Formats: sequence, structure tokens, C-alpha cells
Amino acid sequence: MKDDMSAIADLMFEIGLLKRYKRTGWLVAGVRDPESIAEHSFRTAVIASVIAAMEGADPERAAFLCLFHDSQETRIMDIPYVSKRYLTCPPNEEVTADQTRHLPEVVARMLSKAVGEYEEKTSLEAQCGRDADKLECLIQAVEYRDQGHGHMQPWIDSSLSALNTASAKRLADSILKTGSLDWMHTVIAGE
Repeated sequence: MKDDMSAIADLMFEIGLLKRYKRTGWLVAGVRDPESIAEHSFRTAVIASVIAAMEGADPERAAFLCLFHDSQETRIMDIPYVSKRYLTCPPNEEVTADQTRHLPEVVARMLSKAVGEYEEKTSLEAQCGRDADKLECLIQAVEYRDQGHGHMQPWIDSSLSALNTASAKRLADSILKTGSLDWMHTVIAGE
């Protein structure tokens, strides 16, 4: 049996895998070097905090939930949507329970609570987080499209159809009307 700090160290190394694991759906779309799961989770957390602020929810909690929303993928990988109809995966809460089995109770409870809240979608913060996950995919699809990758429309359409909060829907409309480098042109022009 490992001591508490060794178990936490193991978790930190395991979570580090998310920096190396690529988002597989983009491979299906022909993107040769897609974003990592960690890169996706980071921007998802930022988006969640923005949506939560606009919706009157707790931005810090929404961002926190998103930091762990794909942490299970260290064990089950990022399964492309097209593959999910052929596979049976355990619920994310079950994977998290396995990941946290040897952690100190206070840490295991914190992670399990965050994943459970996100998966249950009952809190406004979790709903903002779920919308942030879809918005991040939409933004990534727009960026890849702007870089010349074709076949991005299915990702854009599915992301749009999954949004629930009014703020996420308004933000999605703006994203679709904005080029991915428009912000830079504004900065260079000094506006």
C-alpha cells in the first residue's frame, strides 16, 4: 500500500498523460496534429468561467468542474463519437472512483464530487461546463477550418445543437461570425 503522498504523486503523473493524448475526433477529420485532451480541458475551463459569469453562476466552480471533465481519458482514452455506438464504457464516475481508490479521502471526495456534479448536470455551474465543452469543440472546429481543414461542419453543427444556456448560444453565434485571428488584427491596428 502506498502512502498518501505517493498516491497523489501517481495521480499527478497520470493526469500528465492528458498533455500527450490527442483528441481523436480531429484525427478522423484529417487533422494531423490535433490538440491534446489537456489543451481542450484548459480552454473549456476558461470558457466555462465566462459562461458562468454571464449566467450568474460561480465562475470558479464551473472552471473547476471542467478541469476534471475528461480526466477519465487517462484510462479509457478519447473515444471518437463514431466509435461510441460500438463500445460500452463505464460511466465517468466509475472510472474516477477507480482513479482515486488509493488517494487520501479528502482528495478522492473532492475529485469524485466534481466529476459527479459535472456528469449529473444539475447545478448551473455543471450546465455551463457542459456548454463550455461543446463551445470549445466549436471554436476548435472553426480554427481548424480557418487553417484549411475541410469536413469541420459536422463538428460545428453537433456542437451548436448541444448548447443549452442562453449565454453559450449567443457566444456561439458570435464565434461563427468572427474569424479566428480577428482579435489579432484588432490588436495590431491599435483599436
